[in-house]
Amino acid sequence: MSKTLHVLRYELITTLSRRSFLLVSFGIPLLIILIFFVISIMKSDTSSTIDVSSNTTQTIELEIEGYVDQAGLIRVIPEQIPSDHLLPYLDEEHAYRALETGEIAAFYIIPENYVETGEFIYVHPTLTPSSSDGQDWVMRRTLLVNLLDGDAMLADKLWNPMDLKVTNLAPMPQYDRYAEEDCSTPGPACESNALVQYIPFIMAVLFYMFITMGSSLLIRNVSSEKENMVMEILMLSVHPRQMLTGKLVGLGIASLLPTIAYLGAGYIVLRLGGGVLNLPSELTIPPSLLVWGIVFFVLGYAVYASLMAGAGALLPNMKEITQATWVVMIPLFVGYMVALMASGEAPHGALPTALSLFPLTAPIVMIMRLTIGGVPLWQILLAVGLMMLTAVFVVRAVARMFRAQVLLSGQPFSARRYTRALLFGRM
Repeated sequence: MSKTLHVLRYELITTLSRRSFLLVSFGIPLLIILIFFVISIMKSDTSSTIDVSSNTTQTIELEIEGYVDQAGLIRVIPEQIPSDHLLPYLDEEHAYRALETGEIAAFYIIPENYVETGEFIYVHPTLTPSSSDGQDWVMRRTLLVNLLDGDAMLADKLWNPMDLKVTNLAPMPQYDRYAEEDCSTPGPACESNALVQYIPFIMAVLFYMFITMGSSLLIRNVSSEKENMVMEILMLSVHPRQMLTGKLVGLGIASLLPTIAYLGAGYIVLRLGGGVLNLPSELTIPPSLLVWGIVFFVLGYAVYASLMAGAGALLPNMKEITQATWVVMIPLFVGYMVALMASGEAPHGALPTALSLFPLTAPIVMIMRLTIGGVPLWQILLAVGLMMLTAVFVVRAVARMFRAQVLLSGQPFSARRYTRALLFGRM
């Protein structure tokens, strides 16, 4: 046991002492949080909360903007828009000057031929794809009211001409682009915000990266020590199984820390940076997602890091790492591709549900489904139980491979030889 702890402590200290590892693992998440914190403070200084229309209680942040009315159409400002948040300017020069001094966040130019073309110019210096459509609806609403000679009631009817409710009669719950919009949780049901739709997609990508990077540490570590003849020296005093356990746990802790850092940073950004990203106010990210995320990462790492360690034990040199990595990671890659495709269409369909229970694909597919929500508790517990059994089996199988005749052999790596050694304990 003491030798295992020595190996664990050595691997953990060696990994955490690398500056590049610390920068990527903790520096980037802290920088992301800092950037969003500063932007949210700066944006809150020029924003206020108002009602979108008289028929809804939805509230959004409204920036102070200006307009240049070359067509002479604007005579009144709708009641829902404070007059001090839509300022008139004589010409573009004055509007640009106000924009540069920070008096306004953006401005509109209504050309003389607006009635014929229906087009106006929106000048917004910070408009990005992640900021949705800005707030050009302010000018659209203003122009609509003025074109109707100030008739606010008629403008409301034209703005929301019908209240359509769709009932999904599918035999099982599923997300449908024609179903009623729901932005309270991430996923395809929120059609009005692209970023909310892509959150499950982003989670699948991040977990694929976390598990792949964490597992790659082990195969590089084992193959490097074999190639440098360090393995021979270690085996004089440490049993192969003790060495495997120490490396697996030590590098696992080192991989878990950045995972927690990135998940925590994402949670903070979604909670505090909603205004910066123009996220819906009703969007909620349950803390349980962070807990289940750690559970599935630990189990996924235990399975794939052990498989990587077994592959590293068979590698004669580091030149064959790429081939061995692809052989081991094929099931995880399949789950990754299914998660990407299913996150926008049918996250709870038959194939994603089955792969979220299969131990080799569950770490990616289940996280995608958990991010969207609506996963029954029994499926989560079943996936965790199957992954725990798989992890125990793989660790024991790889421990049998960590023998002197295997670690010190120089035979070339092959998928057939690796499978035979893993399942039957012989090459």
